Amino acid sequence: MWRKDIGNRRIKQMKAEAFEVMKNRRAIRKFKAEQITDEELNAVLEAGTYAPTGAGTQAVQIVAVQSPEYRDRVAALNAAVMGKDMDPYYGAPTIVLIFETEDGLTHGFDGPSVACNIVNAAYAAGLGSCWIHRCKQMFEMEEGKALLNEWGLPETLIGSCSVALGYADCEHPAAKPRKEGYIVRV
Repeated sequence: MWRKDIGNRRIKQMKAEAFEVMKNRRAIRKFKAEQITDEELNAVLEAGTYAPTGAGTQAVQIVAVQSPEYRDRVAALNAAVMGKDMDPYYGAPTIVLIFETEDGLTHGFDGPSVACNIVNAAYAAGLGSCWIHRCKQMFEMEEGKALLNEWGLPETLIGSCSVALGYADCEHPAAKPRKEGYIVRV
């Protein structure tokens, strides 16, 4: 009985910690220039590989961009899609690109699932992150296809989403109040 009680408390504690990560993670939109460590990046990327995918196909490709040259090219592509002269990745030194493969069963869902794991793992690791859109449009452009080619990846990859990743250079944002009627029980 003693061992079972200890085990149940540990499970409850782990579940509570995971729930706190999900409740407290926020989008960070200002990053320090300092690059994250390989250990931090590896942990966050590994979490992404454990995201649920349709029928467990893992039809996703994750690309971590840390080279300043490639980081700036990716940011310029995203800015071009927006039609704005800005850094859509808010100065984050690492950009994680998430692609879906042609053979996926649940296109449009697997990539965001991976991104959710990545942003939650980033917060749990003490990092800031921000989910960024326009990845599909970026890699439909000739410049995006050229990057895939330079990286030795097939042009058939479908851009899903991306994540700005780094050390926050701002106060942790407060949660907005949850909207009325968010949940309906029937």
